[in-house]
Amino acid sequence: MDSILKSLYDHFYRTPDNTPQEERIKANHQLLSQRLSSRNRKLVLRIMDDKDLICSDVSLDSFICGFRLAWHIANQIQNFDGLFGLQPKS
Repeated sequence: MDSILKSLYDHFYRTPDNTPQEERIKANHQLLSQRLSSRNRKLVLRIMDDKDLICSDVSLDSFICGFRLAWHIANQIQNFDGLFGLQPKS
């Protein structure tokens, strides 16, 4: 089931255009790159890659949780037989 949800996520998710936060990250990364040694730049890149991976994993998990919640609610609505089991008046 998770592979189906991953396929749905990949199909429907659209990466947002550069946000102000993304622009700040790029600018700060550039400043750090200018001031750090080669070894430290590599470390910063690994940290950024790990951060991006975490964000991607959280985004996918959020999509899957939301989809499962919607599926559960849809099933509850489909099986709902009126308030307190009373049928609506005709």
